[in-house]
Amino acid sequence: MRRQLAALLPDARPTSEGEGALELASSRVDAPRLISATVLEGSGPLRARRVFQAAVAGFRGFLDGTQRSLVAGYLAGGAPIVVGRAAAVIRERRNRRMHTWGAPLVEMRLYAPHGLATPTEWDALRQIAGHQLVDISAREGEIDGEHPLALRDAAFHRVQAHREALEQRLAERWCSTEHDRLFIDGGISGSDTVAVSSCTVGVVKSHRTLYAEGVALQTILGLGRSERSSVFEVTSPRRTTVASWYLRLRDPMGRDPMWGLVRVEIARPDPAERHAIGDRADEVSRWILAEASPLALPDARWDKMVYGIRDCEEFLRAVTQ
Repeated sequence: MRRQLAALLPDARPTSEGEGALELASSRVDAPRLISATVLEGSGPLRARRVFQAAVAGFRGFLDGTQRSLVAGYLAGGAPIVVGRAAAVIRERRNRRMHTWGAPLVEMRLYAPHGLATPTEWDALRQIAGHQLVDISAREGEIDGEHPLALRDAAFHRVQAHREALEQRLAERWCSTEHDRLFIDGGISGSDTVAVSSCTVGVVKSHRTLYAEGVALQTILGLGRSERSSVFEVTSPRRTTVASWYLRLRDPMGRDPMWGLVRVEIARPDPAERHAIGDRADEVSRWILAEASPLALPDARWDKMVYGIRDCEEFLRAVTQ
């Protein structure tokens, strides 16, 4: 990409080979926040519940995606040109071995601000990337929209959205052809098809947003190993409503309050089935607890990551190098 830019845009500013990925440098991080949620399980407040029965393997497939974005150069005016790659895969367990389900999705795009490029520069970028060229021009009203770092952040979040779209595409394919359970790394509410399916389970490892306040928050942070919270409802104007709960995978003694803590998402039950949501949460929690072994080492997120998801990441790392 750098060689093509140098040939077609001799006035562009190249970057060095050692310039890091935007995933390591992006300055836009969601602020931590607390959101109260409506409890679906029982009639009282959110409480801790022990998952008593033994853990049992219940998942056949595991879905995860990866992304990588790098600044390939700068336009003559200083705006960044970012190349981004997004990928997603489903790995399924057959006879205790992992295999690829279907075909993995790997796509690359080029990101640049049309509004800050000259016609000659934009034509050269389109010649390189074709329909995979994405405009990251600032939206109306963005004060810092021309700042190079703001444009880099915009490109980073476009790559992130691209990765999520590939993950949703694979999840929807699974839902249309399979009935076995699929473990999804992340939430399921971004796709209506996936969010209402009975075979998908989303497991969220990051907790910038916690769905509890006051005593309920203390309950969640105080969960012990193999304990879960009551089931509650997660709603958003732009996403499908789902049922969710917190689950502690590992003993947090001597660790920070988020150690081994995940948030699970499944389809919201119909009103007639709401009385059974606790049993459903216990069943799904047992499946997830079973995936906590073997450890996903040497990944630094091993306290929250299951081995099937680590296998997805290792596979994608191998096929996208």
